[in-house]
Amino acid sequence: MLRIIALAFLVLQFTISQPDAETRIRCASTTSTQNSGLFDYILPIFEKKTVIKVDVIAAGTGAAIEIGKRGDADVVIVHAKEQELKAVEEGYFVERHDVMYNDFIIIGPSNDPIKINGTKSAAEAFRKIAVSAYPFISRGDKSGTHTKELSIWKKTGIDPKSSEWFLWYMEVGQGMEKTQRIANEKRAYTLTDRGTWLATKDKDKLEMIIVLEGDPIMFNQYGVMAVNPERHKHVKYKEVMQFINWIISKEGQDAIASFKDKNENQLFIPNAK
Repeated sequence: MLRIIALAFLVLQFTISQPDAETRIRCASTTSTQNSGLFDYILPIFEKKTVIKVDVIAAGTGAAIEIGKRGDADVVIVHAKEQELKAVEEGYFVERHDVMYNDFIIIGPSNDPIKINGTKSAAEAFRKIAVSAYPFISRGDKSGTHTKELSIWKKTGIDPKSSEWFLWYMEVGQGMEKTQRIANEKRAYTLTDRGTWLATKDKDKLEMIIVLEGDPIMFNQYGVMAVNPERHKHVKYKEVMQFINWIISKEGQDAIASFKDKNENQLFIPNAK
């Protein structure tokens, strides 16, 4: 009996003395980083280096920021810089850094029924859609993409949700990949980010094409920021800073740069400073 007790004590002592094999942090992030496959590519590199596991909560940018504000995540990666800087100023986040960028594009049916291809600006393209009353699918979810879409509508002077225009404008409240699928099914136009488009267009068998790209207003910056530990004591700030310092380091930036689709298209361009 004494030998059994002694053995049990040794096992318990050994268990208590062992350090945690793995620490987990929660990252709330835009759906484009998840849908594109970026996290599946870069996170194993970070996790192998640090033994810190990153659990991703994929949501629209607006929702991801709110998740961070509530303290239900430790770090966020999103793409609405104005909103991000405001949230930092309000004290919800700290250590915000630019990480990478790509661009937004307008996609539509392969035959481009209202001939947007060749249009000079996104605002001009949106106006053409509205005047033609041709179906347009909006994410309608306060995401970074939805925020960008609304800023383009503002430039046109058209409120697509007004009674005058509303019949052709549909808000679906879905992530980017699902929004693309709905646009494809309805033979409509939509705004998307290039990363999601390149990563999913073949997989989802979308019969759509890029009808407008290259307008400077469609620049799409992504940023990372830590949830402020002074507001939420439980956040794993030390581990989050390891993650942030890695993703803006040469190693992290190189990992982002090397992430490409099957056609060797680079989906995100690193630009941390």
